[in-house]
Amino acid sequence: MDADAVRERAAALPAEPGVYQFRAGETTVYVGKAVDLRDRVRSYTDPRSGRIRGMVGRAERIEFAVTDTETQALLLEANLIKRLQPRYNVRLKDDKSYPLVAFSDHSVPRIEITRDPEEGAVAYGPFTNKGRVETVVKAIRNEYRLRGCSDHKYANRDRPCLDYEMGICSAPCTGEIDPESYAEDVAAARRFFEGETGVLADPLRRQMEAAAENAEFERAANLRDRLEAVEAFHGEGGEAVSGRSDDRTVDVLAAAVEGTVARVARLHSERGQLVDRERHRLDAPETDGDEGETNTPAAVLSAFLTQYYAEREFPDAVLLAERPDDDVVDWLESEGVAVRVPGAGREAKLVELALKNARKRGGRDDPIGALGDRLGIDRPERIEGFDVSHASGTAVVGSDVCFVDGSAETSDYRRKKLTDRNDDYANMRELVRWRATRAVEERDDRPDPDLLLIDGGEGQLGAARDALAEAGWDVPVVALAKAEELVVTPDGTLRWPDDAPELHLLQRVRDEAHRFAVQYHQTVRDEVRTVLDDVPGVGPETRKRLLRRFGSVENIREASIEDLTDVNGVGEKTAERLRNRL
Repeated sequence: MDADAVRERAAALPAEPGVYQFRAGETTVYVGKAVDLRDRVRSYTDPRSGRIRGMVGRAERIEFAVTDTETQALLLEANLIKRLQPRYNVRLKDDKSYPLVAFSDHSVPRIEITRDPEEGAVAYGPFTNKGRVETVVKAIRNEYRLRGCSDHKYANRDRPCLDYEMGICSAPCTGEIDPESYAEDVAAARRFFEGETGVLADPLRRQMEAAAENAEFERAANLRDRLEAVEAFHGEGGEAVSGRSDDRTVDVLAAAVEGTVARVARLHSERGQLVDRERHRLDAPETDGDEGETNTPAAVLSAFLTQYYAEREFPDAVLLAERPDDDVVDWLESEGVAVRVPGAGREAKLVELALKNARKRGGRDDPIGALGDRLGIDRPERIEGFDVSHASGTAVVGSDVCFVDGSAETSDYRRKKLTDRNDDYANMRELVRWRATRAVEERDDRPDPDLLLIDGGEGQLGAARDALAEAGWDVPVVALAKAEELVVTPDGTLRWPDDAPELHLLQRVRDEAHRFAVQYHQTVRDEVRTVLDDVPGVGPETRKRLLRRFGSVENIREASIEDLTDVNGVGEKTAERLRNRL
């Protein structure tokens, strides 16, 4: 875009708070926030740095979204940066984001709390206090009885579900409420999120007063707490943190920037004692020969603060090496967080310590680089870990977890039911072949990893390598054996020092893959055993036929008597028992 195109687009924008995106094709290259969208976008007609000129030159159009407050603009910007990963923004690589409340794009909308609304949904937020959001949505459903089920479940019901019996859904799926009345309830709920607090607060207050008059004091207290959450929902700030000064939690943050990589060190103090320290790597904006003002430590801290506290508890105080943007400070203070840039004393020494940690490079502070050096591969910033879990060959499942830059990327976790058999090597071969085939055929929406980690020894590694060769997927792979914590590679077995950071990284990935696999196995095992095996007339073979026919216990639960009796071995009496049991 040239200056004239930017100026023309800016003239059409509202003079309200919001976020804007510079986009090239389907890619977002930059996300920004603004108190006044029109004035802020107009400023790009005269870029102040080579980086900004490069960004504007690459962009083809500007999109925007209006928010109610400056704080919402700040949080929405953080959400979009995390999800879209624009090349010109400072990006923290973790999986946290702020929740939104969405009404689905459906003739009978559902209400849900989500971080990634589906296309066409009407979303409100983002919000910092997830607990308060959950309380409010629960109150909305109690008052207006809006559905929370998926469209699939909604479309396949022939009788109201348990939500209807509990009084939190009016069961539009089976015609218990007419579409016009349901639409009115949705409109009332949306008015609350648009700022009309009374549509929810007033009925709650009446219920609370009635409960108190009837001496239902516990119910009255619960309603009072819910009312307080509702009335505070649209407030400008959060509640002040109470407690004595010696009970405070304090985060100490400092940033160091080198080219397109930034590091933020965080020290955490409780009751005056330093109890934790960690470092985070961020992608700083790319530059075109001029670093501009966005690559400063203060700008990095501004981006880090909004993205890091997406779903973490706020500390009582934050000590910083640099002062972040004023709107970030205002937001933190509105949440009851004291923000200081100390110049002397013990607090200043803590900030200096954080700054030293941020400036450290390599060695023990770079386990990813050390791992790549040990294995003779490029820096493995993206690692996927695999494990298999089963009970004597039954309920066999596999896990595929992902770590990016040393941190779990839970949105990229995957799991798979495998063929029931008591053969760990065959199970691992099937799991890895599934992942590799999907990658080669471009059916997996995740980037290729830099390293695969197999939970096991030589046998499991050999099975994984066979699967990779069969699929034609060329990715480095190693295994980590539990007994002696030996690293098994295609070239031999390695014993690394117990305190080696690169070994600790592999252990974290391996342990997470194991945890995720065991959790899924227990879910599958318990669901199948307790729900189906206890039904008279349903033996192991019938159970397998049912699951093969319907895919899951949930689908069996939704099936009609006629569908159930279509399965070989299931008569009318057994079908009735299944319906009653499920």
